[in-house]
Amino acid sequence: MKNIIAAIALLIVSTGAFAQNNITKAKISFELKNLGIKTGGIIGGVQGNVAFDPNKLATSKIEATADVNTINTDNDMRDEHLKRDDYFDAEKYPKMSLSSVSFKKTKANSFTGVFNLTIKGITKAVEVPFVYAATSAGNVFKGSFKINRKDFKIGGNSMTMSDDVTVNFEAEAK
Repeated sequence: MKNIIAAIALLIVSTGAFAQNNITKAKISFELKNLGIKTGGIIGGVQGNVAFDPNKLATSKIEATADVNTINTDNDMRDEHLKRDDYFDAEKYPKMSLSSVSFKKTKANSFTGVFNLTIKGITKAVEVPFVYAATSAGNVFKGSFKINRKDFKIGGNSMTMSDDVTVNFEAEAK
């Protein structure tokens, strides 16, 4: 479950392995409650293309993929379980993808993007609020959002595991 959230966040933040990869750094983490205790992890293998201009939102685009096999919860047994078919089914669906649909400005450097997120062959629209900053090293995107793991048929029914997963991300693109 934690890995699912991390993977989703990674995809959303790093947007785009469909063209050249201009993501230079990406950090995706996720957390959820299991038995009432916060737990989480990270996901890597992000590739993507970001063509974001805060003055031209209608033509901006962010696309990304993440490698499901990079899930890391600091527990090898749990990581391997998360790769099985009842969670991410990494053998059949080794990548997650994210593709922007639209953007809107909410404050000075704050935006909300609508993205199509695909996990396990299931595509759902998700709203992702983020902060954007242009730096000398590139463009930085930071944000946090929630998804429901059941929307992507991850983890089945559980009385101990939360359905809501919080995804945190920070990405840099040139």
